[in-house]
Amino acid sequence: MKIIIVDNFDRELVSHPDRLVAENVNERYAKEIAKFLNKKYSSDYSPDFFRVVKDNYKLRKFIP
Repeated sequence: MKIIIVDNFDRELVSHPDRLVAENVNERYAKEIAKFLNKKYSSDYSPDFFRVVKDNYKLRKFIP
């Protein structure tokens, strides 16, 4: 599993593409890590949200 940072408001911005935090992480640990990171560094108004996705997920980039 991968842990990525996505836009908390699901916007497609040039300044905020998906970013990789970690990859090849056990699913159970990835969920716990993402939960901790969201609790510590994300809020309702934060621009970042940590998400767990499968290893074959392609990071989203803004392409005008």
